[in-house]
Amino acid sequence: MKTETISNNKQAAFNGFSTEDIGDDHLFTNLETPMKPNAFEMSNDEKKKRISILFSEVMDVLGLDLTDDSLKGTPDRVAKMYIEEIFSGLDPKNKPKVALFDNKYQYNQMLVEKNITFYSNCEHHFVPIIGKAHIAYKSSGKVIGLSKLNRIVQYYAKRPQVQERLTNQIANELKTVLETEDVAVIIDAKHLCVSSRGVKDDTSATVTTYYGGEFNTSAKIAELQNYLNN
Repeated sequence: MKTETISNNKQAAFNGFSTEDIGDDHLFTNLETPMKPNAFEMSNDEKKKRISILFSEVMDVLGLDLTDDSLKGTPDRVAKMYIEEIFSGLDPKNKPKVALFDNKYQYNQMLVEKNITFYSNCEHHFVPIIGKAHIAYKSSGKVIGLSKLNRIVQYYAKRPQVQERLTNQIANELKTVLETEDVAVIIDAKHLCVSSRGVKDDTSATVTTYYGGEFNTSAKIAELQNYLNN
């Protein structure tokens, strides 16, 4: 499938829509997280210093008093949070190391890990996406530790995201790691860009799914949904 990335510098309309309209329409332009080729030339310490300076400017423009005891440490705190926590999934060095083990129990049915809580951030407005991921796979002869499934979800969630991309990134990683097409990913999430701004709908949620291999049948989908609903 051919995908195209919209230039960050393009301010003109795209197919008749403004950049603001595109953001509100929840468009994503690439299955990979859009990154600059030189994204990791700067060290994390340098990035934190730069973000702190820039965030100080944002706060100053908003009219906040950066000499106030409650606010003067905020730029540094935000910079540290961005690099070490909520956007740490941008750095491939933080990708979880996954070891495969022989399926000695010869368990050949689906394994389901459900209700994996994650926190991400909408790449259109940089506000939280809060949700749960449900993962299932059928062993191809190898298995991984259950906690690694959680870590894979967290790694891809900790970056500016679009839920459709997040779903596919988790699925593709699982297929690669587990050496099988038989994986399923279901994500149910609330977007604060919908509930706290814009239409301000606090009750809606978004569900995205990926069904691969044996999971891409009506019978398997129904079986998986049965497990998730119990």
